[in-house]
Amino acid sequence: MKFHKVEGGVTAAEGFLAAGVHCGIKKKNGKKDVALVFSETRAAAAGVYTKNRFQAPPLLLTREHLAGGYARAIVCNSGNANACTGEQGLKDARRMAEITAEELGIAPQEVAVASTGVIGQYLPMATVEEGIRAAARELSRTGGAAAAAAIMTTDLVSKETAYSLEIGGKTVTVGGMAKGSGMIHPNMATMLAFVTTDCNISPVLLHKALVYTVDRSYNLITVDGDTSTNDMVVVLANGMAGNTEITDGSADYHRFLTLLQRVNTDLSQMIVRDGEGATKFIQVTVKNAASFADGKALAMGILGSNLVKTAFFGEDANWGRIVSAMGQTAVEFYPERVDVFLGDLPVFRDGRGLVFDEARAREILGKRDIFVTVDLKMGNENVTAWGCDLSHDYVTINASYRT
Repeated sequence: MKFHKVEGGVTAAEGFLAAGVHCGIKKKNGKKDVALVFSETRAAAAGVYTKNRFQAPPLLLTREHLAGGYARAIVCNSGNANACTGEQGLKDARRMAEITAEELGIAPQEVAVASTGVIGQYLPMATVEEGIRAAARELSRTGGAAAAAAIMTTDLVSKETAYSLEIGGKTVTVGGMAKGSGMIHPNMATMLAFVTTDCNISPVLLHKALVYTVDRSYNLITVDGDTSTNDMVVVLANGMAGNTEITDGSADYHRFLTLLQRVNTDLSQMIVRDGEGATKFIQVTVKNAASFADGKALAMGILGSNLVKTAFFGEDANWGRIVSAMGQTAVEFYPERVDVFLGDLPVFRDGRGLVFDEARAREILGKRDIFVTVDLKMGNENVTAWGCDLSHDYVTINASYRT
């Protein structure tokens, strides 16, 4: 398929406006802390949410609002997660939706609400209200970058991407933005991701596509093994591309699925590359697994191991940690069949270690991007997941997060 990379992030698709402003939630650094995304017409909407049992009030409200399958706006603040805040937190999340609706002339139920930042603190609602109203005044077709900046917390870089593809004779665009750097071990999505498209697709089919692509993007990344209270992915599809409505199982559906997958994979990899304290981007591919679930469990088991992560930080070709991490999973496989490669260098074959060129291994591990391949020789499923190393800086960053 011929993808076209386009600019604009969440405003790349037709009919979407966005803004990002500083209102004062982040008092110390003056950085943007309120983002707003708005569709000029009613949009099909779908969301996928964290499985953490402590679910933040904004997430609970968004789940409620998107249950009907449609929405027109997303409002998000950073610097305060509004999590573990009880009835007051839910009241504040509802107020965020109400203020947004007032400014945009829509119903509160058409607003998805998100928050990210420190857990357990109440929102400074007077400040938040001022920020939402300011963001509404600044909505524009060029506001995607500002919105992406406004949802950042410990992120070092903003994360946005967009692609277009011909579907049903029309140019369909999917764009998105995400935030996440730490507390990343998704069990549905990532810290936060917001995706927009001008594709004409029903809410039911949009949700199906979102779930499928989330499981093959955000659910295949890890930074530190923690799943947040606020994780969500929300997608809006306003149909303004003018394509005939996509039907399930059609060629157009598979083209859209591939386009959505491309955007979500981009954003997922950006999150890992910006992992707190990370010095290495690690891609693990499990080849010839018996099933997708098996391949995923093994890849995530390798990437989630602190011993594996620290070995890569130290640029140590310690393949023993890789196979040990595999053996700790619940996956059934034949150890005597397993091969392991670091880059193109075989270090383990048929269940036994090989004599390999240590200088070549150091060269491979000295690069920013490291590629690990594990061949199970059991089936036909190939699964690729992404993670990062564990450095001294990760501890430094998270030892003083609240201060």
